[in-house]
Amino acid sequence: MTDLGSWLPRAVDANARWMTQFGAFEQHPSLRVDDTALERAFTELTDRLRDNYPFGHPRYVGQMLKPPHEVAVLGYLTAMLINPNNHALDGGPATAQMEKEVVIKLARMFGLPDHLGHLTSSGTTANLEALWVARESHPGKAIAFSTDAHYTHSRMCQVIGVEGVPVRTDARGRMDLDALEQELSTGRIGTVVATLGTTGLGALDPLPEIIELAQAHGARVHVDTAYGGFFTLIADDTTDGVARAPFAAIAGVDSVVVDPHKHGLQPYGCGAVLFSDPAVGRFYVHDSPYTYFSSDELHLGEISLECSRAGAAAAAFWLTLEVIPLTDAGLGQVLRANRRGAREWKRLLDESTRFTAYQDPELDIVTYFPDRPSLSEIDAASAKLFVAAAALPPEEQVHLATYAVKPDALAARGHAVVGDVDTGRIMRSTVMKPESADAVVEIHARLESLVG
Repeated sequence: MTDLGSWLPRAVDANARWMTQFGAFEQHPSLRVDDTALERAFTELTDRLRDNYPFGHPRYVGQMLKPPHEVAVLGYLTAMLINPNNHALDGGPATAQMEKEVVIKLARMFGLPDHLGHLTSSGTTANLEALWVARESHPGKAIAFSTDAHYTHSRMCQVIGVEGVPVRTDARGRMDLDALEQELSTGRIGTVVATLGTTGLGALDPLPEIIELAQAHGARVHVDTAYGGFFTLIADDTTDGVARAPFAAIAGVDSVVVDPHKHGLQPYGCGAVLFSDPAVGRFYVHDSPYTYFSSDELHLGEISLECSRAGAAAAAFWLTLEVIPLTDAGLGQVLRANRRGAREWKRLLDESTRFTAYQDPELDIVTYFPDRPSLSEIDAASAKLFVAAAALPPEEQVHLATYAVKPDALAARGHAVVGDVDTGRIMRSTVMKPESADAVVEIHARLESLVG
């Protein structure tokens, strides 16, 4: 583990040395705080922050949450001492250049030699921009997405005033191609949103076939890889990798979104959107006479719907990629460990007499349920397990998440369960920390002891 305690003082010292060249000055009295008051407030802050789950612990396998890498924290805090704004070059010339460099690396990872892109404050904003460009590219046309796609797509269609068309999924939570073709044949679809790594199941839509269908009907393709995008690094069809074809096909899409704050080891406030056609920059053209005066180079605000954005996010990502690069030998090893953990958990579930795997994990999300004859009993047992696992002593706690399913979804996956309620909860776990992979056997055994 990187010792932040030894590196952060160096960040403060480096910033102080840089500032001295501009001449000494005194902080204004209005900005000074009393040390006693700060001590009291800081103590309360740290106490209140204990009201959290241990996101960084291997036994936290609930939501898609984990702390950023220590190197990302170091990069963020070092730049935050200056507080650059990556909207205009005079607001953050150094971090703007870093942002351009990391976007180039993302584009190379996805196989997009020609591109236009930038970081965003979130994957939600990144998808908003992609759908907005879709609307501008195909005005009056609808946007299709699977019923298992993130709800942001239907919401953002409402925001931009475009019809959103949900497309049913198959027995593995992937967009159904027959249903998609039916919608495309109406001529009303301008853009198809494919998801590589649905946030519920981690499912991979069949992107090569989606591209073929969309192109045959004159539609664009946007890929939401907010969760799954970095698995591109290990998309090689190996046992600890993932399916190659969907990720290789990203090179043929119109736009792609990825969230470095998920598998890219970054703090929140770091998403990214890339377009394969740099000409879409024409949709962003706007007039701001007081903003873009410092350079004839491209200002990132000229190709973004957002204005102020933290340059520190770019610095954090840049520093991280310098030491953990976007290669199989770099970040790919983190993802392979996650993948091995998910596969091992699936093996344990297959051997279990107390749990059943809901479906095979395509990435690092594992879904399963207590063996009970009816969905209402599965729901009750899942809810009880969720509470019981978190109520153990701290050194034994396991933190989980649940996932709502319907009887027909269980039946489609071959599970003979009495569908006596409309919806029930099953268990959903994310093995998105490599340390969790080594704890899977322990976690599974503890859950078996609790479920009864």
